[in-house]
Amino acid sequence: MLQAKVAVVRQAGAPFQIETVEIDAPRAGEVLVKIAATGICHTDMYAQGLAGLAFPAPVVLGHEGAGVVEAVGEGVTKVQVGDHVVLTFNSCGRCLNCEDGAPAYCQSFMPLNMGGVRADGSTTMRQNGTPIHGGFFGQSSFGTYALAYERNVVKVPKDVPLELLGPLGCGLQTGAGSIMNALRPEVGSSIAIFGTGAVGMAAIMAARAIGCGTIIGVDVKPNRLELARELGATHVINAAEVDPVQAIRELTGGGVRYSLEATGITKVMRQAVDVLVPRGVCGIVGLPAPQAELALDANLVLFGRTVRGIIEGESVPDIFIPALVELYKQGRFPFDRLIRKFPFDQINEAMHASESGEVLKPILVM
Repeated sequence: MLQAKVAVVRQAGAPFQIETVEIDAPRAGEVLVKIAATGICHTDMYAQGLAGLAFPAPVVLGHEGAGVVEAVGEGVTKVQVGDHVVLTFNSCGRCLNCEDGAPAYCQSFMPLNMGGVRADGSTTMRQNGTPIHGGFFGQSSFGTYALAYERNVVKVPKDVPLELLGPLGCGLQTGAGSIMNALRPEVGSSIAIFGTGAVGMAAIMAARAIGCGTIIGVDVKPNRLELARELGATHVINAAEVDPVQAIRELTGGGVRYSLEATGITKVMRQAVDVLVPRGVCGIVGLPAPQAELALDANLVLFGRTVRGIIEGESVPDIFIPALVELYKQGRFPFDRLIRKFPFDQINEAMHASESGEVLKPILVM
């Protein structure tokens, strides 16, 4: 057992507090990682607001960690001490979907990633004998050390700055994978991406990388739309100024073949469906409010349109994250343009910068 500095949330909506905890040595199948940096994702904010309600408390969040393997538990062979790794979501590896190569739809996804404990109910960290809930996304990487699992550590090359790579474990993998793995638009096809935060920007870069012909970015923030154009959008629409559905229909002569919704706002989800041509496909990745309901025009859906949720870009992380690193090295996935670094002790300031839209992807440097 060793000591680690971690950011703890003790009740719903409370600020993060930097505290010292004891973290377990790795058990069988576990991997102890010395964290270099961690991305901040909107899911962290979501969980912070529900700590002690839908999520356990006190809890250590963080699920876009990157670091160096410090120790491995019994039976671990995928990585060894000294390897550079990105931490991603956890999965059981045994259920039907995991066996079918779809770990993002693991039937134990919620308890393994949101439960705050190991599968056996034990916590990975404690403070003066009191349990502290860790294991968020199988890592809880808002800390100087994280205890992860062989299944959710991904070895990455040492010739790329490790401090940049954490967001590939969730947000960027979600955006890019939604295009490359889930929707798979044909070369030259049209796509509209609603929400140009980090996830939406990753989707735009991916759409450009695979050769989409018309790439439309929709947002309400002019600075984001300007960057979206620089990163690959062929057109941008400010939804605060015009009706995006009408604008997209006029621009494309009737609608787009694909759309991706990355805001979590049900009104925007409806818009993302309404812009589809017959047989078009809308992917939804934005996280809505608890128990939110989505109303659609049934007659519109009737004409072959598909609406589908997408988790974690439907990626197999051991394959997809190294592929994104390679695209970055080639200059075809310049996600570093989304990032601003913050010292770990400025976590609350970084959260505010992300929530306000001032920063697309904050990274906490340990």
